[in-house]
Amino acid sequence: MSKLPVTVILPVKNDAPTLRMSLKNLQRFHKIIVIDSESQDGTDEVAAEYGAEYVPFRWNGKPPKKRTWYLNNHELETDWVLFLDADEIANDAFCDEVQAAIESESHVGYWLTYQNWFLGRYLKHGDPFSKLALFRHDAGRYEQVADERWTTMDVEVHEHPILNGTVGRIKSPLAHDERRGLDSYIGKHNLYSTWEAHRFLTLEKEDAQAWDALTKRQKFKYRHVDKWWFCWSYFLLTFVVKFGFMDGRAGFVFAALKRQYYSHIRLKIRELRDERAAENQNSS
Repeated sequence: MSKLPVTVILPVKNDAPTLRMSLKNLQRFHKIIVIDSESQDGTDEVAAEYGAEYVPFRWNGKPPKKRTWYLNNHELETDWVLFLDADEIANDAFCDEVQAAIESESHVGYWLTYQNWFLGRYLKHGDPFSKLALFRHDAGRYEQVADERWTTMDVEVHEHPILNGTVGRIKSPLAHDERRGLDSYIGKHNLYSTWEAHRFLTLEKEDAQAWDALTKRQKFKYRHVDKWWFCWSYFLLTFVVKFGFMDGRAGFVFAALKRQYYSHIRLKIRELRDERAAENQNSS
């Protein structure tokens, strides 16, 4: 069977256990790149075991971050690139649909859908997240957010590619197989909510061009996430309207933690506004 003409790039840091599962299911692709932020868990050995190219990375605290850095500084052997996290697992149905999509030449990029593993089961309902992670590398780059003053994350998490051309969707889901437990999940989302609070306040000062680069979902979120009702509306959407309750306890906890996440963004926005108001008052 011929290889899919796609370069798969996995930004990682101490992800060896989940990386092994991901790489095992990527052998149909032309090339696999593992970009590693100084892991101490044998990530380089796992990459070599599955024939992936290992690329070390050290962030200097300034743009570009990991994904953009690789695209800007390395020559790809394929027109198409697929960015995956170490805990995102492909299957044959996904690979078949990717092959059909790139052969059709209908779009320059594709949104991917994920099925979450949470509290011991895959969630079949609720609000699955999507990422624009499969695209022609000559069609665009990830949006650049000047966040070096308020984050230590060296990889694009909430940023998405801005592409010149139409975008489709791969319907076959990837498995989001994160099994590090609630402590890891809550810790990561604490970092994410801080990032989103700063991003919200930054967008308040941005011009129309910055807003035009956002997706419809991002625009709605950043216009309303500081409202008291936003987090509760999301809970009702994912748990009731989208039948998250059918996933039982896991579905409820997932929806509740997402409600908490958006509540934290709102509270952090208020805190940052108060801090800036106090700074302005002291400097006047």
